[in-house]
Amino acid sequence: LLPTIGTVNSNALKKVNKNVRFHKEDYLSIPSSFLSFLLGFIDGDEYIHSVLNIGKITIYKDNRSPTCKLIINKTDLQEVLFPLLLHHNLFFLTETRNNQFNTAMLILEQDIKRFDNIPNIIGFTMAEGSFFIKSNNDGCFQLKQRIHTSLFESFKLVFNTDRKIDIEKNMYNQFSVSSKNDIQTVINFFSFSGLHPLVGLKGISYLK
Repeated sequence: LLPTIGTVNSNALKKVNKNVRFHKEDYLSIPSSFLSFLLGFIDGDEYIHSVLNIGKITIYKDNRSPTCKLIINKTDLQEVLFPLLLHHNLFFLTETRNNQFNTAMLILEQDIKRFDNIPNIIGFTMAEGSFFIKSNNDGCFQLKQRIHTSLFESFKLVFNTDRKIDIEKNMYNQFSVSSKNDIQTVINFFSFSGLHPLVGLKGISYLK
């Protein structure tokens, strides 16, 4: 039986396809070759919709560039699509889409409602973070820990940056920002978001 990703709101299944949870085994009949095709064809069309039997087709009528999008709600992602991808061990081919999928999985599995809860970033920073001045006098904020790709990709959402996550010695992920805009975002997060302040040595190094 397909698992459920994260916690599904008790009212969500009532609003969408009521039979999704009770007939999830039927979705296992969808060929993995189709799901693989789906990963390479993000927007979707009527054929994808007819096979999956989930989501809603939205047509944007534009004489110059008409488009058609398949929009799949959170509950169907949790109950059907994401579990199917995991069941067949399928993944996106591009790093960007794969990172987006990993971030979505983290948010669903940990039932995250706000980006500043990914996870307790204040505590995580006090344990694994550092603030320092580079040789060119630029300020730098850095987080480093054993590899956890989806967690570190989520930091990019929190701090609104597209900086690449580094991997060191195939053992550690490192998130590091130093541009003026990125550092201002870091300051806004730690100083003005209403979270518990940094304390101890990390608090001192941040204030410096």
